[in-house]
Amino acid sequence: MKFQSTETYVAPTDLTVAVNAAVALERPLLVKGEPGTGKTELARQVAASLGLPMVEWNIKSTTKAQQGLYEYDAVSRLRDSQLGDARVNDVKNYIRKGKLWQAFEAPGKVVLLIDEIDKADIEFPNDLLQELDKMEFHVYETGETIRATHRPVIIITSNNEKELPDAFLRRCFFHYIRFPDADVMRQIVAVHFPGIKEALLATALTQFYEIRETPGLKKKPSTSEVLDWLKLLLAEDLAPEDLAREGASLLPKLHGALLKNEQDVHLFERLAFMARRQSR
Repeated sequence: MKFQSTETYVAPTDLTVAVNAAVALERPLLVKGEPGTGKTELARQVAASLGLPMVEWNIKSTTKAQQGLYEYDAVSRLRDSQLGDARVNDVKNYIRKGKLWQAFEAPGKVVLLIDEIDKADIEFPNDLLQELDKMEFHVYETGETIRATHRPVIIITSNNEKELPDAFLRRCFFHYIRFPDADVMRQIVAVHFPGIKEALLATALTQFYEIRETPGLKKKPSTSEVLDWLKLLLAEDLAPEDLAREGASLLPKLHGALLKNEQDVHLFERLAFMARRQSR
């Protein structure tokens, strides 16, 4: 099985090498990068490229590692016992399978996405070490051991919000998705907007990268945001000359697609004010 770019996803060479290396090593692929660089979408495209189903586990700040294995609903069992329900005689009726269990018992190989692992508690990665290493876990309530029938392709994403434990990192193949340069961005845009006019694209991308490189920007616009912006420009049928940043703020046209907080909006307004003072 070899991963490569798909019709809807442009994967740079270093990324395809990383995915295929992780698959060959049977190690989890830990993917980091700026928000909006396609980390989550990568897992979906790997599944599509390899022709595998996908199991997706979205991590939140309250997520515990045990939830990925299974959860035992003791409260429901107690309530049913008080009502005389016959279901209480089989504890399996109160075991809810987690995403790892679903991936382990799948009839064939699957892609397992553990999305934004750094959102959870710092101990979360350590609590999954043995399960991801040995591909098995024990269900204490039933006494059974769940083993992976087919070792899943595991992709773990992180926005680098907190450091991950060394013991966890040792078990992963690591790749950092660099922000695409202008040439790669053109390929990405061509996938989503094949009919876009070259003059408009050139002007928009030049402006986009100028905005990203503006000193003091709190949140740089991402790949997904430039695609949203281009979609709006096409919907409004704007010409390259319509994108000229003039007036009191130097804000780009339809800037709400690119700038996502008031600090960055005010930054461009201040820059415009300073430019006007220097030109007098």
